[in-house]
Amino acid sequence: MELSLTSGKKIACAADTSILEALKKAGIYLTSSCGGKGTCGKCKVLVKSGNVISKSRIKLSQDEIDKGYVLACKTFPAEDVIMDIPKESMLVVEGQVVTGKSKDLLALLHSTGTAIDPLTGRIVLALPLPTLDDNISDLERLRRELMSKGMGCLRVPFRFTQDLAKIVRKENWQVTLCTIHTEDCEEIIRITPGHKKTPQYGVAVDIGTTTVVVFLIDLTTGHLADVASTYNSQIRFGDDVITRIVHATEHNKLKELNHAVVSDINTALVAIRKAHHIDVESIDCFVVAGNTTMTHLFLGLDPEAIREEPYIPTANTFPLAFAGELGLKANPNIPVYAFPCVASYVGGDIVAGVLATQLHKKQELCIFIDIGTNGEIVIGNSEWLVSAACSAGPCFEGSGIKCGMRATEGAIENVTINRETLDVEIKIIGDNDTKPIGICGSGMIDAIAEMFLARIIDPKGKLQKEASSRVREGEDSLEFVIYSGEGRDLVLTEPDIENIIRAKAAIYAGFSTLLKEVGFTFNDIQKVYIAGGFGKFLDIEKAVMLGMLPELAKEKFQYMGNTSVTGAYLCLLSRNLRSEAEEIARRMTYVELSVSSSFMNEYISGLFIPHTNIDAFPGVKKLMEK
Repeated sequence: MELSLTSGKKIACAADTSILEALKKAGIYLTSSCGGKGTCGKCKVLVKSGNVISKSRIKLSQDEIDKGYVLACKTFPAEDVIMDIPKESMLVVEGQVVTGKSKDLLALLHSTGTAIDPLTGRIVLALPLPTLDDNISDLERLRRELMSKGMGCLRVPFRFTQDLAKIVRKENWQVTLCTIHTEDCEEIIRITPGHKKTPQYGVAVDIGTTTVVVFLIDLTTGHLADVASTYNSQIRFGDDVITRIVHATEHNKLKELNHAVVSDINTALVAIRKAHHIDVESIDCFVVAGNTTMTHLFLGLDPEAIREEPYIPTANTFPLAFAGELGLKANPNIPVYAFPCVASYVGGDIVAGVLATQLHKKQELCIFIDIGTNGEIVIGNSEWLVSAACSAGPCFEGSGIKCGMRATEGAIENVTINRETLDVEIKIIGDNDTKPIGICGSGMIDAIAEMFLARIIDPKGKLQKEASSRVREGEDSLEFVIYSGEGRDLVLTEPDIENIIRAKAAIYAGFSTLLKEVGFTFNDIQKVYIAGGFGKFLDIEKAVMLGMLPELAKEKFQYMGNTSVTGAYLCLLSRNLRSEAEEIARRMTYVELSVSSSFMNEYISGLFIPHTNIDAFPGVKKLMEK
């Protein structure tokens, strides 16, 4: 039997094989935190035609069942099936495409002038056998040997003394210690009998409001073994951090929110490990970066005060945690280092971003912006750093947009509209045979900028029905058809356009307000570093045309990709860079935009395309006059 996906891919599936397993064999991974037991409800797929046998639907609502949704782990084909995979069910494992990314990351690490010196290290010791003349205890024998190798301060947690006698004798007094440097001392985090210097892996994690990205890294070489990413399952509690804080506190859902993101990390990590046959005991540490709320929810900390004036988090720097305390699927004793945050709305992901761009070492004045659910901005150089945050919403990552999706295979990433014929051309992420299944953030920006130039929308973002035959009445509003083919049409609705205009207005207002606060203008900026999931697909000219980015020389902009996980990678491989990250967090000044009247004025001015101050966009003004 055959499973046919709306992307055009066809997959063989036997009657006794679940849809989840068949997809996995074809290299398509769904989020399945429960391991296929049917209890997490995350592996939903939509059966469009063909009979299936579903053995469990306990995690589906009646409305979902009526529409044709099933749990892939508990569903088996009875005949050929045509199905769609919702974007929130997808777990993306990048596999062989990481080769180039791995080289880029290593080049970045070496460019910092730092050698590979992982956060955790392994030491192999051959202890002298005890005799009647050398009859000190096992623990003292261990300490003596370490002191002879120049290691002075060493903490041995009590939990390791209970099995120490057996461990040192199992391999004829040869042991491997795994240690981490913390609070000016080395601390043992694992003692293993025998010579176990390698393999040695670390895990770097970016916990975004919308997505979770996991890197598995060889700590001896710095090589990136693989990458997995998935939607943050906390989305079901709300698209933004404020809604999730309300659920965690007022609705007593902190444990559920915590479990959701930990499950996402575990699912991604297990998928990578199994793909590369890596034993769980080979993993030595985790480094996690996320905004302040995401970090609190991951660590299980109360986030309630983050949303209440004066907006004070439980912590900005976090004590070292351990995998067993947090429910991560690894040796319970391995450390979990969370990037330090700056304030309630500038978190560890931004500190990681500054580390990744090395902005804190630049002589010229630079801007760093992470365009995601929250638009965080840093302005500064080697002498000073000032930061702020503005809520952009999750629209650029596909959430809340009718046909929106992340920038993954099948996403429309580029849109061009002929201004005379109004014909639409699209570019899709994937190979030439890939069919479009949605629109990612860069595609939305392109489409709206092109629609504006073609006068299909007015400066307020309102669709002009008489301007194009592609403008039609939708279910609740006017919509513009970007692509029409098999299955559903891909459209942008007026509410979608309004969402994106609000998001771009917030980002531009954040730029301009922060510059005013520090006494500079856009003309003083020499470099703009752009981070975010869809940054590599972003057309700068279209983003300027929309009024999201300032109109500067194109060469001043530089794409940086996901700098949050890149910063976590750097920290994982270098103790010096971990110290740098902590110094960045201490140096950064935070400006609270929510209490700034200037920000609100700038935001309202930005609710037009490109802006009410058209003179700030002379190039766009010329295009409009054509």
